[in-house]
Amino acid sequence: MHQVEVSKDRIVDAQLVDRQLDELDDGAIRLVIESFSVTSNNVTYAVVGDGFGYWNFFPASDSKGIVPVWGHARVIESRHAEFAEGERVYGYLPMATHLDVFPGNVSASGFTDMAEHRQPMSPVYNQYSRLAADPEHDPVREGERMIFGPLFKTGFLIEYFMRSENWFGASQLILTSASSKTAMGLASVAKQYSPQIKRIGLTSAGNLEFVTASGLYDVVLPYDAVDSIATEPSVSVDFAGNSKLLNAIHTHFGGALKYSCLVGVTHIEEREGGTDDITGPTPTLFFAPDHAVAFFKSVGPKDAGNILAQSWRDFLSDAGDSISLERRKGLAAARDVFVEMASGSVDPAKGIVIEP
Repeated sequence: MHQVEVSKDRIVDAQLVDRQLDELDDGAIRLVIESFSVTSNNVTYAVVGDGFGYWNFFPASDSKGIVPVWGHARVIESRHAEFAEGERVYGYLPMATHLDVFPGNVSASGFTDMAEHRQPMSPVYNQYSRLAADPEHDPVREGERMIFGPLFKTGFLIEYFMRSENWFGASQLILTSASSKTAMGLASVAKQYSPQIKRIGLTSAGNLEFVTASGLYDVVLPYDAVDSIATEPSVSVDFAGNSKLLNAIHTHFGGALKYSCLVGVTHIEEREGGTDDITGPTPTLFFAPDHAVAFFKSVGPKDAGNILAQSWRDFLSDAGDSISLERRKGLAAARDVFVEMASGSVDPAKGIVIEP
């Protein structure tokens, strides 16, 4: 098998490594990875790394890590009675060619990997969909699901959380890095479920045209135009990780900022910088897996799955064609794209799918 290993303390240092496949254990199935996307989300996994246990899902050596990705895989060997060779699944995968998993909680639509080393982490990442009975699966939209799917779900959960809190009394939603796929997902769900909330997207000058053309925002502004936004009661969701921008938003809105939410890191080069002296509410990190567990518990697994599937279809209708899919062959391509993204070179109008 082959896998991409990156240095934990310098993620742009990524190498293609060969490993020997061991004999498959009883109760396990072996997956060959067919395709996965590489997005800024994967860079975030690497940046926060050990802080959230992301390096623990697919272990390498102490100083190296394997970046998790979302994609499709096929069973090529089974030592589990409920799985046959040829079945296809979707879920959390390593940037590699193969993965062995130990299915538990098996149903027609999915299963959980019960591998011992994965149990301390959020169960959200250990769940796999069996495509033959998956309400979200559309064979024509597999590329979009890999690129947008996990990010869209984070956006969905942010909207659900904000709506559950009555938007903290706000009438405006300020989104940084508005070209990011998570921000677009949040904007789409807010448009569907909270149309009374004005959606204001902040982005770089170079992405203004792309973000405006998406049709997901009521207003699109460059980062240096924060001071032009009306100081009405607002909530902010920061995807950029730029402390100067976040301070500018807090300073401009002051007491009118009712909640400050931090999600991911898209401006990798500007992620440093504290917020100890920031004006207004304390910025609060949004950890999507915890909110996903709460959402499924509150609504029930079946209804939650159907709600997500419908919102996903609505999002595809809104913005599914906003990016062009680009398929690249081989793990070396995955390594190159990841390094490019970690270095800050991301074209929001392009979605990269790797076929190892």
